[in-house]
Amino acid sequence: MTKIPAYELVHNNEDVSFAIRSIQDVMKMFGDNTDKPHMHNYYTVLWSHNNAGKHIIDYNEFDINPNDVFFVTPGQVHQVNHNENPEGVVILFTCDFLGRNNISKVFINNLNLFSEITNSPPIRIGDDSVNWMNDLVNKMSEAITNNDAYKFDIIGSYLKLFLIECNKYAYTPKIENTQSIQSGKVIIQNFKSLLESNFVNMHKVSDYADQLNITSDYLNKVIKSTVGKTAKELIQQRLVLEAKRLGLHTELSTKEIAYRIGFEDPSHFSRFFKNNNGLSFTDFRSVLIEELSR
Repeated sequence: MTKIPAYELVHNNEDVSFAIRSIQDVMKMFGDNTDKPHMHNYYTVLWSHNNAGKHIIDYNEFDINPNDVFFVTPGQVHQVNHNENPEGVVILFTCDFLGRNNISKVFINNLNLFSEITNSPPIRIGDDSVNWMNDLVNKMSEAITNNDAYKFDIIGSYLKLFLIECNKYAYTPKIENTQSIQSGKVIIQNFKSLLESNFVNMHKVSDYADQLNITSDYLNKVIKSTVGKTAKELIQQRLVLEAKRLGLHTELSTKEIAYRIGFEDPSHFSRFFKNNNGLSFTDFRSVLIEELSR
């Protein structure tokens, strides 16, 4: 097993904060590495224009179909198994790019596109949006080649419009009350932040509810209406994901991995993993390593 590689955003061997490339160009740059599990320290938006193969994000596999748009958050493990002639565009940008161009993290979080803790299926954009989105892509591509002093402000504006258009096709909670929607967004943002920092030590919904000064029932209700899953399911999903990452990309034993993610009893971890994944951890590890070694 090898440590999973993490890539910075570079262009001509220099660090950059934004890039826009064709899928073909990305394949030329990374070669076979696009087909190996890896992660980026930047956001990735992949818009496919044809049946381009398969995209595996945090060990969930999706077909790449025409007008599918994938959203990969920094730190997510993914790989792309392309067909022979994939067509499409990849938009790449860093957290620093967002901060410098007045695109707040709140804006990104409020979109139903990027997710660190839930499955990351693509959205399918409608035919009536294709021309508008292509126009935005072309404008970003043109702006990045110019020497205009405000070119990144221009790109940032087009990027926001592109993401807003994509968000029209994302899962949106059906809540009538606007105030409930806004309070729910704040709760889910705070919950996600707490979860990422504490999932090893906090396995119970009540642990997070106490930190947020709300009841467990209310936390579950808000998260269910916001992302379609309960808080308990998201906690379990984050633990399973970390176990998978450690199982595939480290030499740690099952017992060591159990301790690493907060299980004092390895047998409890084994039951937990099988209940949430359908396979024992040992079987999952063996199957995935065999598939990746082909």
